[in-house]
Amino acid sequence: MDIDVQTGAPLLLIAAVVAMLTRRVRLPYSVGLVAAGIVLALLPFAPQVTLTKDLIFTVLLPPLLYEAASYIHWLQLRRDLFIIVLLATAGVVLSASVTAAGMHYLAQWPWLGALVFGALIAATDPVSVIATFKEAKVQGRLLVLIEAESLLNDGTAAVAFSVVVALVTKNKITSLKIGAMLVGMIGGGIVCGAIVALGALVLIGRTDDHLVQITFTTVAAYGAFMLAEHFGWSGVLATITAGLVMSNFKPLGVLSESGKGAVQAFWEYAAFVANSLIFLLIGMHEAHQNFMAIWLSAVIAIALVTLGRAVAIYPCCLLVSRSTLRVAWKHQHVLFWGGLRGAVALALALGLPDGAPHREEIITISFAVVAFSVFVQGLTITPLLRKMGEIPR
Repeated sequence: MDIDVQTGAPLLLIAAVVAMLTRRVRLPYSVGLVAAGIVLALLPFAPQVTLTKDLIFTVLLPPLLYEAASYIHWLQLRRDLFIIVLLATAGVVLSASVTAAGMHYLAQWPWLGALVFGALIAATDPVSVIATFKEAKVQGRLLVLIEAESLLNDGTAAVAFSVVVALVTKNKITSLKIGAMLVGMIGGGIVCGAIVALGALVLIGRTDDHLVQITFTTVAAYGAFMLAEHFGWSGVLATITAGLVMSNFKPLGVLSESGKGAVQAFWEYAAFVANSLIFLLIGMHEAHQNFMAIWLSAVIAIALVTLGRAVAIYPCCLLVSRSTLRVAWKHQHVLFWGGLRGAVALALALGLPDGAPHREEIITISFAVVAFSVFVQGLTITPLLRKMGEIPR
């Protein structure tokens, strides 16, 4: 069953109450929501909502991506663009390779199933990452690094996953076709996002009505995503690009004074709603996973995903250690432990075609990794930030 008014309203009420309670007890909001979702799922009157790739990707993800991207200033991004792109490309490949190789040799999975899992779980989730770091009130360069890396990492991991799935489902696919897929998905997604955003900016510059301006930003967020996906390109990168362009490209049109505050408030609320629903639904579906049946594979996967993140962060940062892009050790530790997994990895797993190797096991283990990420990393990242001196004690 999809989310409608009858199911959505009670879920939002629960989310609002959880938000109030978690702030009082100083518990991460995402952790509280997942826990509330688990409890809710065990009640006899729990709403039945099916968590699907379309629900996460098409409905809930665009506002979160757009809102996060709209807060990134181009000058700050440009200064660290090389290391961010390095982490989001080479880092993703390294992370996916470590996980895939480990699942093949340690969990005895066939290579195709291991590669699929490695690619989808390499995606650090901007939903989890940004929610956690905003809640902790992290500022400065570290916030730019963690937000931008999680956004781009998400896009490149989704592209890598699509390539691996194509390898699994199509018997004949050449390296030339793989290269064309990569260029098309990445380049096409960025172009779609830029075109939609520029068109929206032209229209925004011709009205002072803040309601109309909000509408144009909404069209840009969802329109960029759907246009790119229609052509088989990356909707994630399209929406991220749209958010960056809309917030940083001023010549074509700017928001009115009344529009700035209204648009910001709208997207903060839209992100809150999407965020709340995602984590509640993750919790509700965690409650029905049979982790005991695959506990050994799940433990191996969690260890490999953690190791893969370390291999992605520290060697890449070492490459720029003697340049002006040098990343401080304490920031590297935060980037490593702050690479949370969440809705994106689950959406990719749920979107696996029927007949894919180890499909059901991949889905269940993905939920296990996300549970570890939310409850272990989510609960310890704020104390780590305090210890590193990034937030007040």
